[in-house]
Amino acid sequence: MKTRNIFVGTLLFWGLLLTGCDSFLTPENKTAGGQSAEKYFSEDPATLRVYAYSLLKPIVARVDVYEEGVDLYMPSNKKTGTDFDQYTMTPENADVKSLYSDLYACINMANATIFYDKDGKYKAEMTFVRSYCYYVLSQEFGGVPYNTTYINNSERNYPRTELSEFYKSLISDLTAIADDASLATENTMGEASQRAAKALLAKVCLAAGWDLGTTITDALQGTYTITDDTYFKQALEWAKQTINGQALTMPFEDKWAPTNEGNAEVIFAVQYDRADWPGELKTGGHGLQNTFGSYYGDCTSTGEKYVDGMHASNPKSSYLWTANDKRYDATFMTTMYNSTEGGWGTEGYYAYYNADMAARDTLPIMLRVYPGTASISNATTFQSANAKRLEKGECINEPVVIVMSYPKIWANGTEYDYVTYVKDGMFAAPVVKKFDDPNSSAIAVNKTNGYRDIVVLHLSDLYLVAAEAALMSGDQSTAEKYINDVRARAGVAATDFASYVSPYSGVYSTFTNTPIDLVLDERARELYAEGYRWMDLRRTHQLVRYNNIFNADLAGNAMMRMSNANGDIKWYKPIPQAEINANNALTEADQNKGY
Repeated sequence: MKTRNIFVGTLLFWGLLLTGCDSFLTPENKTAGGQSAEKYFSEDPATLRVYAYSLLKPIVARVDVYEEGVDLYMPSNKKTGTDFDQYTMTPENADVKSLYSDLYACINMANATIFYDKDGKYKAEMTFVRSYCYYVLSQEFGGVPYNTTYINNSERNYPRTELSEFYKSLISDLTAIADDASLATENTMGEASQRAAKALLAKVCLAAGWDLGTTITDALQGTYTITDDTYFKQALEWAKQTINGQALTMPFEDKWAPTNEGNAEVIFAVQYDRADWPGELKTGGHGLQNTFGSYYGDCTSTGEKYVDGMHASNPKSSYLWTANDKRYDATFMTTMYNSTEGGWGTEGYYAYYNADMAARDTLPIMLRVYPGTASISNATTFQSANAKRLEKGECINEPVVIVMSYPKIWANGTEYDYVTYVKDGMFAAPVVKKFDDPNSSAIAVNKTNGYRDIVVLHLSDLYLVAAEAALMSGDQSTAEKYINDVRARAGVAATDFASYVSPYSGVYSTFTNTPIDLVLDERARELYAEGYRWMDLRRTHQLVRYNNIFNADLAGNAMMRMSNANGDIKWYKPIPQAEINANNALTEADQNKGY
């Protein structure tokens, strides 16, 4: 029996009024004067604009959908891989359903703003917000219903849009606002800009190039042929316009410093602010700071942050960074301090931010982690130099110095099986610090969530978009230039497609480098844990190949595990069954292949 359409029902704006707002806007009290919601919003589309931006929050924080079932992570603390890791998700999956409905809710709020905005003041902004949501939908679900009008009725006939038409519409919408005078030219705090539109255009055109201009020849080997490079050339031009000569001069660590939000490399970010609505302090924010790394135990009362242990570094991840790559220490908390007296702030994990350098140099050390490419002498030298500081604290009784080597991790002079050590133990792999919010250490009501802005588009990402687009356009020299600009900022020697050998090649005997692997390796290092990886692998046709080699849950068996009984590969997430049931224009034949 047909049920209420989630494509419609989840979009009704009056059901969304409890969503927190972004810090650059403060909504008015919607109950003032006893006005109806319809009348209020018809008179104040600015409020709808607030909610449209705010509805991006549950979309950009979805680690489960964006970063599971890829080549970089493995669970720890005796946890098993999720449905996404093992490709056992179904059309009934609650996380898939919520992402799908959240995206359309945001789209409809953007369309509502345009509908009520009779002066067209916010049309370009809301077109950007809507376009970003459609971009995510296209990467996760393929061609889905493409609608640009506000839905305020029970209409149930929204057919899937052919992917070619989907991209055509999306590119047209974004092109129309790329130089719109109502948008700021450069970056603004949490708001759309001309530069953000151009950056998104570059990413959309890149995806269109792969989806419409290439043909997969062997999914397991990750091979393909290029049939049309038109969209790749467009992606390169939009990426160049976005970069606009801006060099990567900011140290990578400074780029992600908690005190440097909204820096010159941020093109668009979704904002969070603990000073927003009542109750936001306790229930707001997001959990990204606790998502990537080994489980660290229940130590929040003794100065450590909680990490859930679902996205610890697997062997490939550990070998991505060479010893001199500045991005390793800038991405991970490689030295963690122990707490001697409990509490937060200048002891424990957040001492890295909250204690001055002199005090930090005297604190007891809980953990020091080196990548797999480091030598044992690095670890023993550190132990000798810090023997008096590697001492018992409140959170851990046995401070440990680790080299994340494979197949044997070196820890305090003893070797352990890598997979067993990470899966069964604590304090095994470093945690990602890109999302650290040191202020959360002082908040008794919510020590797990943070309020850092989530960066959606940034400069080095566009450098690598340009590199990928140039490679796929046949311009390898330009591609190498953009890649080496990124590597130079990281302190890594220049390379080229012909001579590049990935640092993890020796760990995986079945892996042989191809040109696209260099691009994907740099994206893994530069954008680690930022929510791009599944999209990157799907887009470039490497999803099956990489999972078959690097995903511990699928190793050697990815083709079968990622396909249904008919051999159809799960290149996309499933369309939620509730959506198929509720939409009169959809049937079971519209379900993505593999389900």
